[in-house]
Amino acid sequence: MSGFPGVDYYEVEGLLSEEERMMRDLARAFTDEQILPIITRHFREGIFPTGLVRRMGELGFLGANLQGYGCAGINNVAYGLLLQELERGDSGVRSFASVQGSLVMYPIHTFGSETQKQRWLPRLAAGEAVGCFGLTEPDFGSDPGNMATKAVRVGSEYVLNGTKLWITNGSIADVAVVWAKLDGVIRGFLVEKGTPGFTARDIHGKHSMRASVTSELSFQDCRIPGDNLLPKTEELRSPLSCLNQARYGIAWGAVGAAVACYQASLTYSRRRIQFGKPIASFQLVQQKLVHMLTEITKAQLLCLQLGRLKDAGRLRHTQVSLAKRNNVAAALEIARLARDIHGANGIVDEYPVIRHLLNLESVFTYEGTHDIHTLILGRDITGISALE
Repeated sequence: MSGFPGVDYYEVEGLLSEEERMMRDLARAFTDEQILPIITRHFREGIFPTGLVRRMGELGFLGANLQGYGCAGINNVAYGLLLQELERGDSGVRSFASVQGSLVMYPIHTFGSETQKQRWLPRLAAGEAVGCFGLTEPDFGSDPGNMATKAVRVGSEYVLNGTKLWITNGSIADVAVVWAKLDGVIRGFLVEKGTPGFTARDIHGKHSMRASVTSELSFQDCRIPGDNLLPKTEELRSPLSCLNQARYGIAWGAVGAAVACYQASLTYSRRRIQFGKPIASFQLVQQKLVHMLTEITKAQLLCLQLGRLKDAGRLRHTQVSLAKRNNVAAALEIARLARDIHGANGIVDEYPVIRHLLNLESVFTYEGTHDIHTLILGRDITGISALE
């Protein structure tokens, strides 16, 4: 089992069920044994650790909170704890699992036909197939409702034209869940790798999420069978419901990155000697560590209640926005404080701090920017939309 002690100042452990602790411990050991020994090299080389995919499938990590079709069927708190541990390893690994489960398996599970479910879900759950989610476009990030990608019905097929950008898993995906306007209505389609007219090109030069595949998807007169339409998709609410699932996981995952930075800083400050004593003895360093621990504890409690609401069927999307907004911002602040505590050592990958800091710059932006979540919450509490 993992030797990582965890960070639990408010005894959240006592609020977890045995199943929740078991999944957390399984993911914690996986992170320590499978992710951390290799992630520095993969981040440095800009390569996603594809060897982890099948192992995550074998352990039931992919689409773990979905029921049936080979999915583990765990509750949402256990699922959140799983993603928290994966992101303690690296945001790119958690992002892979989030996309696979929340943005590919969830829409197939929720909006797909029985044939589509039977074909794809068991393979995706096992890590035998990889998926991606095509919503964001070059000109439409925070405003997906105005997407330019279109689908036209031609006989028994659909023809897709358009471009999607910033797509996690894009070039390694066996199937893409692609959102396009059909007769002016946003619908979801399954586009398989190798379909003529469908190409995926990786985005290079990233200084963030380097151990993650990020791609551009292009569709040029791409013909897909009529059966590849996700039949229950309808308007923008369908892809947004998928994003809400992913945002839930991000709220938990960000805590994992924050914990990694805090624990590294606590260890470093105890060992680093300046002026004849550990820097942990200095008031300013202690102030930083206390602030980090406080924000982590608040984020942990937010996540736990969020998961309990989700499991009870009472979760509102605005509550997810609050947690994603708060926890990612707190994690990014914690990563920056950790870099400060590490001094010059904070910018080298011998320590995990700069990797998490750079990754969190992306997490701060994707699945709804910090400002967009601010406006979602503003509309909810005032009844007035600032986006219209």
